[in-house]
Amino acid sequence: MKNNLEKLRKERGIKQEELAEVLNVSRQTISSLENGRYNPSIILSFKIAKYFNKKIEEIFIYEGEEK
Repeated sequence: MKNNLEKLRKERGIKQEELAEVLNVSRQTISSLENGRYNPSIILSFKIAKYFNKKIEEIFIYEGEEK
């Protein structure tokens, strides 16, 4: 799953550490999300969307089943 998290975070001018603290996750989690190595739980997805005042679909792009 792709996402716009890094773009949104940089537009807001915050570091991975700052976003991690707000969301109560590790900086490594934010890094993994941004690099597409980790798919967030639905709860974390909602927290991220709420923080950026966006819909989940505006942040996370589902591209169908991986083959």
